[in-house]
Amino acid sequence: MGRAFEFRKARKMKRWSAMSKAFTRIGKDIVMAVKEGGSDPNSNSKLRAIIQNAKSINMPKENVERAIKRASDKSLGEYKEVLFEGYAPHGVAILVETATDNNTRTVANIRSYFNKHNGNLGTSGSVSFMFDHTCNFKISNSDINIEELELILIDYGAEELFTDEEHILIYASFDCFGEIQKILEQLNHHIISSGFDRIPNNYKDVSAIEKEEIDKLLEKIEIDDDVQSVYHNMNYSI
Repeated sequence: MGRAFEFRKARKMKRWSAMSKAFTRIGKDIVMAVKEGGSDPNSNSKLRAIIQNAKSINMPKENVERAIKRASDKSLGEYKEVLFEGYAPHGVAILVETATDNNTRTVANIRSYFNKHNGNLGTSGSVSFMFDHTCNFKISNSDINIEELELILIDYGAEELFTDEEHILIYASFDCFGEIQKILEQLNHHIISSGFDRIPNNYKDVSAIEKEEIDKLLEKIEIDDDVQSVYHNMNYSI
């Protein structure tokens, strides 16, 4: 078929893999939200937010409904959120968010990735203090008075607002998620997506060769089925 075909095939497979991973992550989020607050999104704000996120990544409606139905099955085991902290080679800090129904398996897998790629799995608190835990919202920028909205949201903990022609991005501390979601819904603003992030408050500069070594560890962690998100403070510039 030729090199061009193989290149396109590789890119397509990588894209499908990323989509599958995103759907798996959302599916677990749905299960945990239903277990915590019930299967009705009208009364479960956390589930409502996750369904919005599912729509934003074009997750099929039947996948969402299947996950909600599965979560309502009392025989289904519980997922537990576990945060892993450690260092990649060359002193780069890594945070790994997981959702697991078998903590022993997850711990063993994450530890093996660090060990095999010259990293070190740390203890609780060894790295997390280097990251700010934040939440974010994306809403439609349609006939909205930005200054007025910003004044309202500041009272609910919003720290930054950014705009473009189509969207408004809102950033705040992790603890403010529920209050901001509530006021946006009360103001009838369409929430396109929402989520959480961990922003490093300092960065570790690395060379091109060091980056390649670190990327091998990050890629190995990210493909694990129990891993939800991976954050790091690596800084690389050509």
